[in-house]
Order: sequence, then C-alpha cells, then structure tokens
Amino acid sequence: MNPFFRGRHFITTQDFTKDEIDLMLDLSYELKRKFYVGEPTPWLLYKTVFLLFFDQSTRTRNSMEAGITQLGGHAHYLDPSTMQLAHGESPKDTAIILSRYGHAIAIRHCKFGVGNKFLRDVAKHSRVPIINMQDDVYHPLQVLADLMTIQEKFGKDLKGLKVAITWAYAKSHLKPLSVPQSQILLFTRYGMHVTLAYPEKFDLMPEIVEQARKNAEESGGKLEIVHDMDEAFKDADVVIPKNWGGFFVSEDENEIWAETEKHKDWICDERRMSLAKKHAIYMHALPADRGREVVDSVIDGPHSVVYDEAENRLHTAKAVMALLIGGRP
Repeated sequence: MNPFFRGRHFITTQDFTKDEIDLMLDLSYELKRKFYVGEPTPWLLYKTVFLLFFDQSTRTRNSMEAGITQLGGHAHYLDPSTMQLAHGESPKDTAIILSRYGHAIAIRHCKFGVGNKFLRDVAKHSRVPIINMQDDVYHPLQVLADLMTIQEKFGKDLKGLKVAITWAYAKSHLKPLSVPQSQILLFTRYGMHVTLAYPEKFDLMPEIVEQARKNAEESGGKLEIVHDMDEAFKDADVVIPKNWGGFFVSEDENEIWAETEKHKDWICDERRMSLAKKHAIYMHALPADRGREVVDSVIDGPHSVVYDEAENRLHTAKAVMALLIGGRP
C-alpha cells in the first residue's frame, strides 16, 4: 500500500488500491466515533477548501462544509455563474489561481460529456488535490459512504453479498450515470455479486461496465446485467433502485423523456421488497423521487438505511480531506 495520500486527486475510486480505500474507511469509522463522543478533530487547522458547484446539492455541499469545519478548516462555496468562468476563463487559469489560495479544490459538474473532462483539466494544472463531488462519470464520495453503510450492516467481509443496482422511474431531471457507475466499480472490487438492472436503452457507459467486469474477475465477485427489475430484487441482500438518464437513448432530451415514460412500473414497492431477503436493506443516494422511484412505505420503512447512508457522507468526506490535505507528504 502507498501510505502517501497528500496532494493526490480523488476523482474516482479506481485511482486507489483496495488497501487505500480500506484505510479511508477505517479513518471514517474513527471520525464517526469521535464525532459521537464529542472529541475534537482539529487535523486541518486553518486549511481552505474551495467548493465549486455547477450543479445543485444538499448532502454533498453540507457534508463537505461541515466536514472541513469539524477538521478545523474553512470552506468557500463558489458558484460558477458569479465567477469569471461565466465569462470564459479557462479551467487552467482557475486551477492555478485557486490552488495558490488554498489547500484543495472540490468540484461538482454533472453535465454529460463535460463534467469529468473539466475536472481532469483542472487537476492537470492544480498543485493541490482535486476532489470530485460528482461529475458525469463518477461520484466517489457517495460510493465510499455507500460502502461504509453496507459494511456497518453486513460486516467487512462482503464477498458473495447480493446487491441489486436498478434503474427506477423518475421525473425530476435527467440524473447522471455517476452513482450506479461508481457503485458497480467499487462493489465488484469487494467480491460482491452485483446485478445491474435497467430497461433496454438505459445503458451505462460501456467502458465503465467493462472495468467493473474486470474488477469482479479479480475479486471473485460477479456483475450480471438484466432488464427485469423483479429478477434483480430476487434474494438480494441490498437493493439500490435509482433513476439515471437515458443518455444513450438520444441526444434529444424530449426523446429521452418519451422513452422514460414507458417505464413507470420500475418502482421500488412492498411487493418488490418481498422478493429480496428478509434482512435486505434499501439504499438511495437521495433525493429520492417519492411515489415514482420508491413508495413511502419502503423509504420510511424498516428496510431503509437512507439516513445512515446520508450521515456517512460526512464521515467519509472528512476522511478523504484529512488524507489528501493532511496525509504524509
């Protein structure tokens, strides 16, 4: 394991070894315990993190702002519409200047075909860590919290655990592919048996699926793709039904929405939960489109761990910042 985290970028979990991810999780558990007993963790005193949001956020923004505050530092919230980025300033110039002002730059940019390229352009010119707060390809902070939550419920040996990651109907907006893509990438590294389910045409990025298959081969896990939500739920230990946009359906949003409307029956309800194991947990990155992605009785019911999952965003975010900003040089 490479123990040197300081200065490294956190754009995808694929850039870190499994041992390094385990260390991140171990530190997350420690930070959670200290938070609960009121033990201060002033590990990043006077450090500044810039939070650049091209897209709206509740959990990501607040977990990052609260996290750096609890570590003794400070967050600057940046809206691109009020910056010179709105007038065409380059990612290079933005990266160089902000990295001279502070100690990390965190970015959320989810526009399909644009976000990840922007992050990597900034990373190329930054001399401080770039933290991916979600782009169009990856959401590493979310999936780290997801993994922590699953470990809390099932233990750290997750080999053979059956996980259903399924598309679900929603109308709020065309949601990025980054959450399910990050989940199939990371969960397969831990030997989980992942079933990915979605209607025809709502594919994830082929290169991501291929990498997840390789991860599964190396860990002894599995990745299966089906187009039947019931099949995915059957005997599952973990179910994660969540909408994502049909970006391979068409480049025309109206055509994507028309195709989406054909699949209103892709909803997580009590009948589908009964197909999973009795101890199964329901997860969602939130916000859930209630009444479309999931019924209230499931998301508010005994199987749901969505609030534990959301809380863990705080502790994993603190662990990532502590290691990238303050880890050994």
